[in-house]
Amino acid sequence: MKYTILSGAIAASAISLSTAAYAEVEVQWWHAMGGANGERVDKIAGDFNASQSDYKIVPVYKGNYTETMTAAIAGFRANEHPHIVQVFEVGTATMMAAKGAVYPMETLMKDAGEPFDKSDYLPAVISYYQTPEGELLSMPFNSSTPVLWYNADALKAAGVEAPKTWDEVKSVSKALVGNGMKCGLSFGWQSWVMLENFSAWHDIPMGTKENGFSGFDTEFTFNNDQVAARLADVAAMSADSSFVYAGRRGDSLPMFTNGECGMWMNSSAYYGSMTSQAKFDFAQTMLPLDTAVADAPQNSIIGGATLWALAGHEDEEYKGVAKFMTYLSSPEVQAWWHQETGYVPITTAAYELSKEQGFYDKNPGTDTAIKQLSLNTPTPNSRGVRFGNFVQVRDVINEEMEAIWAGSKTAKEGLDDAASRGNDLLRKFERSAK
Repeated sequence: MKYTILSGAIAASAISLSTAAYAEVEVQWWHAMGGANGERVDKIAGDFNASQSDYKIVPVYKGNYTETMTAAIAGFRANEHPHIVQVFEVGTATMMAAKGAVYPMETLMKDAGEPFDKSDYLPAVISYYQTPEGELLSMPFNSSTPVLWYNADALKAAGVEAPKTWDEVKSVSKALVGNGMKCGLSFGWQSWVMLENFSAWHDIPMGTKENGFSGFDTEFTFNNDQVAARLADVAAMSADSSFVYAGRRGDSLPMFTNGECGMWMNSSAYYGSMTSQAKFDFAQTMLPLDTAVADAPQNSIIGGATLWALAGHEDEEYKGVAKFMTYLSSPEVQAWWHQETGYVPITTAAYELSKEQGFYDKNPGTDTAIKQLSLNTPTPNSRGVRFGNFVQVRDVINEEMEAIWAGSKTAKEGLDDAASRGNDLLRKFERSAK
């Protein structure tokens, strides 16, 4: 009896040790994807976990982009940080300045012995997240660009076609309102759409030092005559509801999907929302060109977020991070994510796979974002923006643009004040980064 008990104990101990020896290595992933996209993130992690038995990705929703980045920074200071954190594009300079906190993604992949070829990725996507020397700092995940969404049924009823220029935007908006719609045009994420992308689309700078890419000692130049004229014209459109402002982020989406507003400028990543909410025939087209500023468009720039690896974890855990990045970048996963959400595929192979699967033939216009981003080779004015404290700067820009829409400031006054206040924040960041 003693022998049996002892044998059983030894056997149980051996099983326990064996289980421990082969236990999955957990990798924490903090993200900002709520709702349906949060469910898609869970699926990607779950499918990866099911594909192998060495590593387990644990996705954790931490709130919106700002809340997620703030939580990760606080977690790092308390040594309770995740392996991977999703950070929106305007947090790039902040992450770069967080000395010792970041494990550059390209270095991580190399150290983990994981095959990685930058040429596989769309240049317009990865260039935003590279150092001046070309090292990739974070892995693109949910990248999008603003497009012009329109209610095709409403435009047809008003006897007009989708606009290609800002002059046409004005005339189409008037026709829509004249035909009974409450609103011709609205937009969201207005700094991104109407300053950052308007500037890139027309190849004019947002700031000095190549929009911050070549140094933190940059200053804003978006308070120029071209941008001021465009915003003044948009503000004037509000007199007859040709333009209606309804919020800083995606707040104005219901105005479009419920049929109140005929056109909406915002992220291509609202495709999933459109398919589930709009009860009319909708479509998307490229951003309008201001012919007083440029003869042809340059290229749009991305928004969305990337995945950053944080320093301070075990080598074996980083191997799991590297394996997951390879899985995440695979054509099958990226094509699925792109087709489900409207975010652009981060690799050429995923774009080609979507073509082969007939996605663009079945859903015309869904490649608009990719075409916009790839329209021309990016210039220093159209590569993107990399300004310090840009989360706070965007809040300043929002406040000043809202003053313009409300009529309490002219477009030039609002832009001048936004640039002045923004430059103060740039100097504060510059001092902290030294």
